[in-house]
Amino acid sequence: MGKQIWKPGNMLYPLPAVMVSTGDTKGDTNILTIAWTGTVCTNPAMAYISVRPERYSYGMLRESGEFVINLTTEKLAWAVDYCGVRSGRDMNKWKETGLHKRKAEMLEFAPLIRESPVNLECRVTEVKELGSHHMFLAEVKAVHADEAYLDKNGRLELNHAGLLVYSHGEYLAAGKKLGTFGYSVKKKAPDQKKTVQKKKAAAHKKRLEHKKASNQKAT
Repeated sequence: MGKQIWKPGNMLYPLPAVMVSTGDTKGDTNILTIAWTGTVCTNPAMAYISVRPERYSYGMLRESGEFVINLTTEKLAWAVDYCGVRSGRDMNKWKETGLHKRKAEMLEFAPLIRESPVNLECRVTEVKELGSHHMFLAEVKAVHADEAYLDKNGRLELNHAGLLVYSHGEYLAAGKKLGTFGYSVKKKAPDQKKTVQKKKAAAHKKRLEHKKASNQKAT
């Protein structure tokens, strides 16, 4: 099968569809939807978002140097899209979407979105002016996890939350589980079902042989 060669473009999909909440030093806050985001470093924990300078939240990000990455779910899909196509210059997105603010632990100006299953408090360390977008590199200062997604041992079962992703203009729910990290090199366990079937077949064969032997003795 042949392949076409296209001009350079961003075709790295799927991406996380997140809502970023931020605020300025005067107390104004806003929500913007972002797919240009990701992990940068483990130690220290760092993340990034890329934002167009013309976005309403850009000035807040520059002024306060704070933002919160709020993960999203299927239930939040409408709000995710709305906060991506409407501007905070024209309306209060908190009011229009019915989302609620929550005070951050380590940040002064940027609030959390209460309805999000996980919130990452971020403080900007560097801004890279790359072109159409400016990248805000930030250190993750705190993480909030909704207790509704914790199992009895306190382990976060985030994949049960119906996380939202963005791919080529569409919002998608996270798919079915195909494996776990490292499963390709793990020693495969024997198929328990086949093992049980083999044992049953062997027992049945043994019973038939015993019955046959008994019949022969009787004759």
